[in-house]
Amino acid sequence: MSDPRAEYQRRRALRQATVDGLAARSRRISDLRVLSFLALVGLIGAGLAEVGPPLPWALLPLVIFVALVIVHEGVERRRARAGLAVALYDRGLRRLAGEWADEGPQERAWVPHDHPYAADLDLFGPGSLFALLCTARTRAGQERLATWLLGPATPNEIRARQAAAQRLRDRLDLREDLALLGGDLAVAVEPATLRRWAEAPPAFAEGSQGGLRALAWIAAAAASAAALAWALTPAGPLPLLGVLAIEGIIARRLRPQTAAVTGAIEEPRRELEVVAHLLDRLAREDFAGDPRLGELQRQMSADGASGAAAIAALARLVEWLESRRNGIFAPFAFAWMWELHCSLAIERWRAVHGRQVAPWLDALAELEALASIAGYAYERPADPFPELVDEGPRLRGEELRHPLLPECVANSVDLGDPLRVLMISGSNMSGKSTLLRTVGINAVLALAGAPVRARRLELSPLAIGATMRVEDSLREASSRFYAELHRLRILMDRAQAGDPPLLFLLDEIFHGTNSHDRKIGAEAIIRALVEAGAIGLVTTHDLALAEAITDLGTRAENVHFQDEVVDGRLVFDYRMRPGIVQRSNALALMRAVGLEV
Repeated sequence: MSDPRAEYQRRRALRQATVDGLAARSRRISDLRVLSFLALVGLIGAGLAEVGPPLPWALLPLVIFVALVIVHEGVERRRARAGLAVALYDRGLRRLAGEWADEGPQERAWVPHDHPYAADLDLFGPGSLFALLCTARTRAGQERLATWLLGPATPNEIRARQAAAQRLRDRLDLREDLALLGGDLAVAVEPATLRRWAEAPPAFAEGSQGGLRALAWIAAAAASAAALAWALTPAGPLPLLGVLAIEGIIARRLRPQTAAVTGAIEEPRRELEVVAHLLDRLAREDFAGDPRLGELQRQMSADGASGAAAIAALARLVEWLESRRNGIFAPFAFAWMWELHCSLAIERWRAVHGRQVAPWLDALAELEALASIAGYAYERPADPFPELVDEGPRLRGEELRHPLLPECVANSVDLGDPLRVLMISGSNMSGKSTLLRTVGINAVLALAGAPVRARRLELSPLAIGATMRVEDSLREASSRFYAELHRLRILMDRAQAGDPPLLFLLDEIFHGTNSHDRKIGAEAIIRALVEAGAIGLVTTHDLALAEAITDLGTRAENVHFQDEVVDGRLVFDYRMRPGIVQRSNALALMRAVGLEV
């Protein structure tokens, strides 16, 4: 296994050397530009004053100046790309050092309301699993990866993702290109919006586009001819003004149709450019030997049309459309009916390629999601891909650790037949809730097709449900206790559906009510979940509840976390032990913060 830290440092050093070299070259070109400009000004002055070479000699420094401008732009583009590569490997090194919490996608836009585990397991938002995993450039790629985290895949699908991610794991050049092509993308569009635009009915009436195209060319030719007549003959401006007036009437009549085209396509212009670059790069990669990657690559050229070339052509059309807003070009754009020309060209593109947009975006989204998992796997060479078993329920994890905690103690969990539930008791801050999150988030990774933070993990398909971050809602007039009841109802329905079996993670179940009702209600819920075929973990401070689960026989087991007081200070080792905890640290914690108890 390669050392990701050493490789990132090596690549960063090479890219930084490129930045430094191009910066020095840029400064030299800037100096030459200044000299050529001064030479141009000097030769023009000398020619006009007739004290030096003839005026045509000024063309030489002018040509040199223009050539230097073109070369300088190319150098600056390469320098910017190398700088982005330096930043890319800096981010990778920060991830390896555990200093990434403020980076990556921070939003929670993909989480449905009342999702059964996303908030409980820190899947989205600052410092989340998604922020750590996601390297997708496009909104579609980010959405695809989010979908994988929000629901389990089938065993065959998980195995296919694992194989594809392993094949992509060591392709650092490919992942670097995917991260840098198209520059720094600051704006993303919803893929559903682009799909709706691509498959929407035509903006212009059926059969009218040919006539409108001819009308636009005739009007543009008439305006050009009238302008030439004004410049070269005594005709004056009246013919041109007449043509412009007619064009204004035509543009006004067609405004609803052209606005429908331009308004829908201008927003995703930058993302379209990036999509074209990514599709082109992926089409050139050799994916022979992996059926999943090969199929996705073929999907990028649906019906024999190259998605990269087609979307690049669309991006150019949108760029030409945007040029009508340029202050210098705007009068020419009006006279030549530029907006109508571009709208018709975009509609023609949509008629040819519209139905292929969805397969192209789907293939790109899938590959971006797989590349995110591959990058995560590369940075954690010791983390294995889990073993999937078809029959369950089963979750057997050896030395499980939390992927969002750089330093944490490993614990092992084995659930299946006959053992279905672990009741975890222990004092405050001893690690009970962290164990639930560790099991849950590793199950999410496994069922998405990613490596897990463990020595080994074997599991069957599972539906995950948790009650660790159930909160009250003032807006919905819902107490914390009622919200927990609602969540438990959802989990019970999933457990009874049984396809796949439920993995439940219940933290301090019913702690918002009295001990009598808590014991009776919690015992009934746990028993019902086990009877429905679910497996899971439950934490509690209620030792009576811990003792009550012994009625489940071999299907339930008590474990605990403990602490000890050393020199007046609480010390935790965060290791799970068999049996019910025998002491509590609540009073010690109260005294530690200065409360007199």
